[in-house]
Amino acid sequence: MKKDIQIPQVEGVYIAVKYENNEWYRTRDWNAYIINDKAVDLDRVIIVSCGYSKDKITSVFRKHINVLPWKSYAKIEFMQEEFFTLNNSFKVSFFVGDKLFDKTYLFKRNTITLDALQPVPLMQSKGIVVK
Repeated sequence: MKKDIQIPQVEGVYIAVKYENNEWYRTRDWNAYIINDKAVDLDRVIIVSCGYSKDKITSVFRKHINVLPWKSYAKIEFMQEEFFTLNNSFKVSFFVGDKLFDKTYLFKRNTITLDALQPVPLMQSKGIVVK
């Protein structure tokens, strides 16, 4: 029975953390985004995130997106710098057609820094990307 279960591989979907201007508050903030670099829409996207270490854990954050169009992105959450000393996990589940996809993206502790900025797919800007 177990051999009959096929778990499709997730490709073309990323999580990025960007350091960007907040015009409303006139600050620079870190924000997490989901990026759909696929040629199909993602349906019923569910993202569950939290930060953790050996002796600490943050609250669990949940986000639902009905449809994430192809070649697009959406903001997931604001991230406080105090959490960058923790491992930050983003568990993403979504449907393409009738097939369920699932992947966990992990930003290891102390990897979200200004020195680690790199080009972010589709966003024409820099950030930290986990593929």
